[in-house]
Amino acid sequence: MTLLPRVSKAVIPAAGLGTRFLPATKAMPKEMLPVVDKPAIQYVVQEAVNAGLTDVLMITGRNKRALEDHFDRVPVTEQLLEEKGDRERLAAVQHATDLGEIHYVRQGDPKGLGHAVLRAKTHVGNEPFAVLLGDDLIDERDELLTTMIEVQERTGGSVVALIEVPADKISSYGCADMTVIEGEKYVRVNHLVEKPSLEEAPSNLAVIGRYVLHPAVFEVLEHTAPGRGNEIQLTDALQTLATMEGEGGGVYGVVFRGRRYDTGDKLSYLKAVVTLACESEDLGEDLREWLGEFTAELPAESSRMASTR
Repeated sequence: MTLLPRVSKAVIPAAGLGTRFLPATKAMPKEMLPVVDKPAIQYVVQEAVNAGLTDVLMITGRNKRALEDHFDRVPVTEQLLEEKGDRERLAAVQHATDLGEIHYVRQGDPKGLGHAVLRAKTHVGNEPFAVLLGDDLIDERDELLTTMIEVQERTGGSVVALIEVPADKISSYGCADMTVIEGEKYVRVNHLVEKPSLEEAPSNLAVIGRYVLHPAVFEVLEHTAPGRGNEIQLTDALQTLATMEGEGGGVYGVVFRGRRYDTGDKLSYLKAVVTLACESEDLGEDLREWLGEFTAELPAESSRMASTR
């Protein structure tokens, strides 16, 4: 097995149109939707940096200039805050700029997640790398990405993040058929099924938006035909790697049992905002008190309906 460098680069696909959030995303990237007081994309970049990945490549598309602007300097705003003596807000504004070295490349044609990852080939080169999707926010108090990087180093393959979901929810995810490895905290992935029916699902382990990939994935993606939705699916490439022998072969899974916030649709996004706000130091206590009063005053029928969702 060829000894590859340690993972140091993160790829963040951010070219999606965000149609589920229209009209809010008509003129603003979905990645810039605020989660409490920061845009969702900043949580993702912060997670990569916390794992030691300070070289970040965003795969963007049309109308995504706001992403670049957010991580760029804003001298006028910084000067105004400096003159006002508002050190706290000044530090918050500068923090986004100082997170790491962030690069950008456009996807061009929207040909799917696999195609977006393939656009990173020139930047990544022959190194393993992490892929972080913005729909999944991982609580910074819980370890995931660093564990996945360690597993990739040990196995030499590619690694996906898995969570256990209720059986009736598995059809919304990619699902892993896996084998437990005795004495290890990770599993071997034998097969991946994209959004299976309840009857077809090989397990209740769902793939979420964190990957640590061997560079062999690029050659596989170059030869992967369009699949579901006539798009180049990363899942299809991972399936090929899972059954491949030799350099770069093998896919492994880390089962995550920490705190994850799904911002993939409107209801899940609102739940994520409320959850993180309730846990924040400056807002949490007052918000929790207000929520208790608000829910207590809801009409009985509304409360019953909410409890069944």
